[in-house]
Amino acid sequence: MRMKIVTLVFGVLLFPLMLEAQTERTITLPEAIALARTQSVDAAVALNELKTAYWEYRTFRADLLPEVNLIGTLPNYKKSYSAYQQSDGSYTYVRNNTLGLSGELSVDQNIWLTGGKLSLTSSLDYIKQLGAGGEKQFMSVPVGVELTQPIFGVNNLKWNRRIEPVRYAEAKAAFITATEEVTMKTITHFFELLLAKETLGTAQQNLQNADHLYEVAGAKRKMGQISENELLQLKLTALKAKASVTDAESNLNAKMFQLRAFLGLPEEQALQPIVPKSVPDVQIEYNMVLNKSLERNSFAQNIRRRQLEADYAVATAKGNLRSINLFASVGYTGLNNTLSSAYRDLLDNNIVQVGVKVPILDWGKRRGKVKVAQSNREVIASKIRQEQISFNQDIFLLVEHFNNQAAQLTIADEADFIAQKRYKTSIETFLIGKINTLDLNDAQTAKDEARQKHISELYYYWYYFYQIRSLTLWDFKNNAELGVDFDDVVRK
Repeated sequence: MRMKIVTLVFGVLLFPLMLEAQTERTITLPEAIALARTQSVDAAVALNELKTAYWEYRTFRADLLPEVNLIGTLPNYKKSYSAYQQSDGSYTYVRNNTLGLSGELSVDQNIWLTGGKLSLTSSLDYIKQLGAGGEKQFMSVPVGVELTQPIFGVNNLKWNRRIEPVRYAEAKAAFITATEEVTMKTITHFFELLLAKETLGTAQQNLQNADHLYEVAGAKRKMGQISENELLQLKLTALKAKASVTDAESNLNAKMFQLRAFLGLPEEQALQPIVPKSVPDVQIEYNMVLNKSLERNSFAQNIRRRQLEADYAVATAKGNLRSINLFASVGYTGLNNTLSSAYRDLLDNNIVQVGVKVPILDWGKRRGKVKVAQSNREVIASKIRQEQISFNQDIFLLVEHFNNQAAQLTIADEADFIAQKRYKTSIETFLIGKINTLDLNDAQTAKDEARQKHISELYYYWYYFYQIRSLTLWDFKNNAELGVDFDDVVRK
């Protein structure tokens, strides 16, 4: 108990110092949006997802370019025994004691048109028998051409060449959408803090008015102009107003902490949000929003990618029905005890192999996989049709909400002005005894609700505006597309 008292006293003494340590900073909605797009965790996540997609796309592009490889074994030492069959059929064990070196340089090129691989190689092998009388020998392949080609299998490179650009386009559109969604979160946190600030200001003003009215009512009670019940009612109103100030202060601190944390600002900054003075005067048409969304939104690219992947799965299943692979190697080779001689008097070194794997009896397993892939493709097509219907419906409702919001905001602005004026008039009327406390409380409640309604309608206007931007990737205020220099972004 004593420790709790000490802690409480210590906190009371430090609280004024903590308030003095805080620096006050006014912040507008555009400033908060700019900070969120550069400093928030959500923006960092969106950037890293874009970088991942970028390097995946770069990796795919690299698969289409020539690749130079060096393979070597330096050295290969063996000292062991192995079984050897003699001419009479008997076996004996012989000792191996050799040192070998090998190296191969190859230039490999994937052929996306056929799905094969073409390689230009040059290799050199060296082996030396260790011990007394050991010999050495070099074997060279100065130049060789190798071709590996599946005959009936699926062409993975060709399919990737169709799918990967769509996947990257989807990722780029998703990045811009994610940036706009960061803005929407910023708007939510900003207006929550703004509403908390307005609520606190209203609560403080109500408390001041309630205290003043209670003092006036006390004087009237002494003169017998009001009843004891009305005086107690005003006292109760003053107590409620005091409790409302405490709750509003706590809520303000919580909302300020959330916005600061989201924007990545230090805790010693006390933010003072500024109410936006104006909103864009735009009217948005449903058909335009729908066309821009289907043209630029990641949803359109997502549909295209899923359709291609479903077709790819069917092609893969059909390709696995049989497997025939061609391998051909053409070149020259040389053998000699010296390195220079190994490159003279070259001999032909040609290899042709055709591997075949055709199932004779698999109980319909491979054809079953083809049917499964085809059924999955139909399921995906059905889901896509349903998603397109829902997407169009959501856009229609969103456009209706936005276009209606401008009128709602105008009404809320006027209602706020009238409610403030009515409350001021009600106070003056109460002081001269023309209305009772119930009418005064009703005017106060209407004033508080009208102010909160105005802030809420302003929030919904900006939220709907940026939600439409996130779907269309279009700036309706400046009538321009939302573009990003992706090469510059991924290098940050």
